[in-house]
Amino acid sequence: DQPFAFISAGTDGTDGPTDAAGAMVTPALIQRVHKQHLNAYGFLNNNDAYTFFEETDGLLKTGPTGTNVMDIIIGVFPPAD
Repeated sequence: DQPFAFISAGTDGTDGPTDAAGAMVTPALIQRVHKQHLNAYGFLNNNDAYTFFEETDGLLKTGPTGTNVMDIIIGVFPPAD
């Protein structure tokens, strides 16, 4: 497996009415999804990303930051051969 990280978060430290700023996907999270036999499509169909990432330890919880510049998405991938 190639290392990577994908993060989507709000700079204000919350995402909608939740206590999470967003979530992060890594190879370790993917392994937890498979180990727990989670069906990501079921969570997507229920518009319930929070529970999916809570169960897979992917939530980012920073607490309120006191600023709201924008939402941010970061992807870090290995260089192509």
